[in-house]
Amino acid sequence: MPSELTPENTVFVSLSFEGPDQYSQAGGLGVRVAGLTTALAAHGFETHLLFIGDPSLPAQESREEGRLTLHRWCQWISRFHPAGVYDGEEGKLGNFNDSAPWFLADRVLAPALHEGKIGVVIAEDWQTAEAICRLSDLLFGMGLRDRAVLMWNANNLFGFHRINWGRLSFVSTITTVSKYMKHRMWTYGQNPLVIPNGIPEHFLEAPPAEYVQACRALFADRMTLFKIGRFDPDKRWLMAVEAVACLRAMGVPVRLLMRGGVEPHGGEVLQRAHALGLWVHDVGSAGRTMDDCRAALRAAPPADIVLLTFFLPEDFVRTLYRASDAVLANSGHEPFGLVGLEVMGAGGTAVTGSTGEDYAVHFENAVVVDTEDPGELAGYLVYLRDHPEQVERLRAGAAVTARQFTWSAVLPNLLGKAAYLAQRQGAL
Repeated sequence: MPSELTPENTVFVSLSFEGPDQYSQAGGLGVRVAGLTTALAAHGFETHLLFIGDPSLPAQESREEGRLTLHRWCQWISRFHPAGVYDGEEGKLGNFNDSAPWFLADRVLAPALHEGKIGVVIAEDWQTAEAICRLSDLLFGMGLRDRAVLMWNANNLFGFHRINWGRLSFVSTITTVSKYMKHRMWTYGQNPLVIPNGIPEHFLEAPPAEYVQACRALFADRMTLFKIGRFDPDKRWLMAVEAVACLRAMGVPVRLLMRGGVEPHGGEVLQRAHALGLWVHDVGSAGRTMDDCRAALRAAPPADIVLLTFFLPEDFVRTLYRASDAVLANSGHEPFGLVGLEVMGAGGTAVTGSTGEDYAVHFENAVVVDTEDPGELAGYLVYLRDHPEQVERLRAGAAVTARQFTWSAVLPNLLGKAAYLAQRQGAL
């Protein structure tokens, strides 16, 4: 009997609402499943990702030399809901639950399991809880359940009130992405395995030097901060804006570059900025190239807050990570904190909260804020301005940390725990 999971004896399946398509991404989950499945395929595993895909793209697509297969689901519904993966969510959820388990059991898992292989299924977040329960029932009815390791992963607390925890924990092993989330889930009677997120290897590559230098030249007149994410109170946008006001009151020239979403909390954030007397200016761009983005920044006036209202390509985001004096990922509730890790990989200075960011160590590889006090954040930023040697130390430590959290570095953790589960149920 083999003692580990290998490409020769294992097939992986990822089940998620979000995925790699732009239509399918609303947060960190789409980035997670795209990175995880690509890494598994790159390591030789046959891998399948079933997600709510872009209705204009092929229903099935092969990547990574045929080892990764994308299955775009609910496309006939998505055509009536062009705003993104969660537009028409309830209709998609019903169809997902009714059809995806049958497809995976009959067309993906059964052929592999009949060949004596092990199937490892990782379902993500509350939308997939019912589907993985039905998948377990189907495999049991086919006499194949003992060959499949089923895992359900929590990336956040959304939708927990809709989960039948007794049923879910009976048919699958509960996992999550950080010790913080593990402790939060004790409230629900769960004690999950922890398997952290990762970042793709290419996130360790330095952003284009030409654009980093050009942005730094634009930023030379004042401390420049960058914050990107959904307009959600948990992200502490208000704290960021108030820290800008604190810095300005201390006589520190400062600008905050912001890229938020369409959520209503954005209105509260801008209202607070205006109430504090901050100059807010919207900046748009007709194009999506790096030159277009740089030109948009160059045309911006010397406002306290520059609201970027255009699409930011990945290379430009990573350029801002590196060129800014600090990137504010200062969340009050963060299940994992993928942005902070991405900043580390790009060579920037990350400011994180102190919840799910297990990888962040204050003044070793990041700045970690413990409170909601904007004065705490402002004080750390002034200290870094006055101690450039500390900045270099942080960025060096961050580079080491980022290498420890690439998907290649994280996969042994995942494979080891999946092998343990397979051994426990006699499949390995």
